[in-house]
Amino acid sequence: MKTFVIGSRRSLLAQTQSKLVQQMLLAMWENLEVKIELIDTRGDLNRQDPLPEIGGKGLFTAELEAALREERIDLAVHSLKDLPVEDSPGLTVVAVPERAPTQDMLVSRQANRIEELPQEAAVGTSSLRRAAQILARRADLQIKDIRGNVDTRLRKLDDPAHGYDAILLAQAGLHRLGRTNLNYAYPIPYHVMLPAPGQGALGIQGRANDPETTHYLQVLEHQATRAAITAERAFLAGLGGGCSLPVGALGQVKDESIELQGIVASPDGRRVIRVSGSNKVDSARLLGQKLAAEALARGAAELLNL
Repeated sequence: MKTFVIGSRRSLLAQTQSKLVQQMLLAMWENLEVKIELIDTRGDLNRQDPLPEIGGKGLFTAELEAALREERIDLAVHSLKDLPVEDSPGLTVVAVPERAPTQDMLVSRQANRIEELPQEAAVGTSSLRRAAQILARRADLQIKDIRGNVDTRLRKLDDPAHGYDAILLAQAGLHRLGRTNLNYAYPIPYHVMLPAPGQGALGIQGRANDPETTHYLQVLEHQATRAAITAERAFLAGLGGGCSLPVGALGQVKDESIELQGIVASPDGRRVIRVSGSNKVDSARLLGQKLAAEALARGAAELLNL
């Protein structure tokens, strides 16, 4: 019997995602054993400092990638938005399963739309992208850093001692954790907030020189999701590639075409550059590169370096 070891972060969401991949593989292949090994990452070990201060490539991935190279694990399951846009040496994203919902969520007991939040309300997020886009909509709002897993953040929202009027979460995380019945969580429309490149998608990473594992994993590939995230990540790469940048992107496949929306914002939300376009599905990467070039021509580099 063939045995695979999946490397996963310890968070409940990461373990849930790894178990999802485990179940998909077991459903696709007979005589396959799939185990999960939990690995601590730098981003998980430091739960106090704001993410932008400790950010950089590999914040939630470096330790998993090291385990792959050392052959302690056979594959790693990542939230694709956390994975650097360039493949790490010797590794590659072998498969991208079908994507979960991609919107960001406003979680608040006081309002169901950003426009309805109280004046100068405190909004919890550790994402520069979310902060910039919400400030572009409501400059009076007070952005307050928040760390921890989904349940921890929900508890902080309901504890007056922490002082949050609302928090922002990814719809995909709530969906995968079975929290779809949360009656005070509201999808934020795309015209208000674009998701992070790759948000809602999983990246199954393996060794580039491991054709046997690749053979088993490629049955999980979802072509439309791959095309969408290829365009989004090409857009991010064209702007400098950092997953902590105030950059949003959404690719959507319709028939044989792919449509891409992108946004670059100053951290304070005062300046925003929006771009959009479409192309054939097999030109997804070129579309992302084209829109990145357009954003740069309109001053995106200045916004990102503020």
